[in-house]
Amino acid sequence: MLVIIGLIVAFMLIAVFSNRATRQCRWREYRRGETATWTCVHCGAETVGTPGKPPRTCLRDNSPRGR
Repeated sequence: MLVIIGLIVAFMLIAVFSNRATRQCRWREYRRGETATWTCVHCGAETVGTPGKPPRTCLRDNSPRGR
């Protein structure tokens, strides 16, 4: 019983604290020297950024598939 309550609490915390702006985004990184090109597998948005740090906002409106 305690395990079930713990799982419910864990899922509620994930739902509350997850970033809703990028919930469906699945970023893939393609490194080029000191910069990286990030591509979202879900919507096709692309952006250039810092290696190892995916975008924190959804760029769906700027993608060819998001329109």
